[in-house]
Amino acid sequence: MKTTTTSVAALAATGLLASALALSADPATPERLEMSASGDEAANWLTVHGNYSSHRFSELDGITPENVGDLKLAFAVPLGGTEPSAFGAGAMETTPLVKDGKMYVSDPWGTPYKIDVSSGKMGQIEWICDTGIDKDPALGIIVANRGLALSGDLVVSNLPDGRVVACDDASGDIVWEKQTASEPGEGFSGAPLAVGDKIIVGQSFGDWATRGWIAALDAATGDEVWRFYTVPEPGQPGSETWLCEESGNPDCWKTGGAAAWVTGSYDPESNTLIYGTGNPVPMFDPEYRPGDNLYSNSAVALDADTGELKWHFQYTPGDYLDYDEVGSHLLIDQEIDGEMRKVVAHFGRNGIFYNLDRSNGSFINSGQYVEKLNWTPGIDPKTGKPVNYDPNASLQAYAEDVTMRRDGGPIENCPHLQGGINFWPTAYNPQTGQAFGHSIEGCSELSVVSVAPEDVMQGTIFTGGSSADSGEMDGSILRVNAATGEVDQKTIREYPGYAGVMLTPGIVWVGELDGTFGAYDADTLEQLWSMNTGGVYKAPAMTYAVDGKQYVAITAGPLGLGSFGHPEIEQTQTANMLYVFSL
Repeated sequence: MKTTTTSVAALAATGLLASALALSADPATPERLEMSASGDEAANWLTVHGNYSSHRFSELDGITPENVGDLKLAFAVPLGGTEPSAFGAGAMETTPLVKDGKMYVSDPWGTPYKIDVSSGKMGQIEWICDTGIDKDPALGIIVANRGLALSGDLVVSNLPDGRVVACDDASGDIVWEKQTASEPGEGFSGAPLAVGDKIIVGQSFGDWATRGWIAALDAATGDEVWRFYTVPEPGQPGSETWLCEESGNPDCWKTGGAAAWVTGSYDPESNTLIYGTGNPVPMFDPEYRPGDNLYSNSAVALDADTGELKWHFQYTPGDYLDYDEVGSHLLIDQEIDGEMRKVVAHFGRNGIFYNLDRSNGSFINSGQYVEKLNWTPGIDPKTGKPVNYDPNASLQAYAEDVTMRRDGGPIENCPHLQGGINFWPTAYNPQTGQAFGHSIEGCSELSVVSVAPEDVMQGTIFTGGSSADSGEMDGSILRVNAATGEVDQKTIREYPGYAGVMLTPGIVWVGELDGTFGAYDADTLEQLWSMNTGGVYKAPAMTYAVDGKQYVAITAGPLGLGSFGHPEIEQTQTANMLYVFSL
């Protein structure tokens, strides 16, 4: 089922049906997806992170640092999905896609919309794909959706109820749907990734006492092709890092978390998927699940055809500070110490920027990017592990007075438990070799609350403790020299970063929690232009072109969880909006 703005019967009666369908007839082929936001596809944004390398950089240069001051609102489109979940209004965290003058966007419930943006003056909704999702708050699911995937003639969405749905590009009718995540508490929030003849999805709700996984579906049918569990079962490689017997609960791995709740990257040359994984569960009580807890807090490289693990790198073994590492993994070719290297670059939620070798996951270098960091004295320059990491210990103690234990008091950890940089995307400019991020600057207070294994229920949030903000926090927009990992430019902003960044030549685009959308000079990070639209930005911008004219689009929604000590934004009302700007 779907909702349309113009009936098929009316089009047929006027003889316009064939021409209407032809407007969206060019499929999103693998070749087109690989070229997204560049070359012949520079006018189109075909994958959620702009391209397979997650660069979020577009070659479009119609809007420049010199003329961006003339930017105006071209049009806006109200979107649905404001129905509350058990946790209140869902977060608007989606990145729109554009193909040939048609925009594809999802609301917090994962409902796909197709919008004709070809006129440049308005966004006309062509269809809304009715996924049939049950929006009953009593179901207890958290609602957030970070985007869609285009695959051939399909528009694919991951839903919070654990289904993956493919809608027909021309009509909006459902072609197939699969209950891919079926265990209690499992579901999706990250956008799917179309790779060749497969759709890659990641189980998102690790904190619901579930076991994380990444799966590939057949793009034509939705049938599962392979599944990789980010928490291995006993006997599998990595299971030796879950010392469940020591905790008195031999099944602790079954609720181990390590969710893959943000879309990964893809290297076509080596046919490798690179995804980040979330924290082990419970997040604040390592004594419930002793050990390093692979493959939590890791980058995992998987063969796209088979799901076989090629390599992994674990950023924070035995994490007890909720430092998920699901955020963007930037695939870059970078000269480091006089040698061209194929690199995975990552702004860690733990406040550290990392460079890894893309062929084997070995550590290259790192640098601190947040102002305050107290959870570790530093990173070992040889291994990339925290300097106090003990491979023989079942419980890690990375810094005095910042170690979580059941018999200890509350601690203050810096950066904040959300980062640093969390799920919101970072970006990389291949023309300059610079990486950009949008960060929280601040700390949080954490404490352990012990829970007996018999009281843990799969499908309910399992934190093993509690958290609070350490006063009012601000944020930053920052630039890193990708070769060295060192910050070379930063500007402090009043509000914590929560939206991520997008790049065009010479410009960094950022939305903020108070409703300000701004353009910043990529050299100085000086604000060149801004407009406050009154909503809350928890999603990054994207850009596209129609008939040679460039547009910038971004979605806004309600505040949702947490004001980071800024009560003045707590009264922001629920309204999901799409804004499109042009000269």
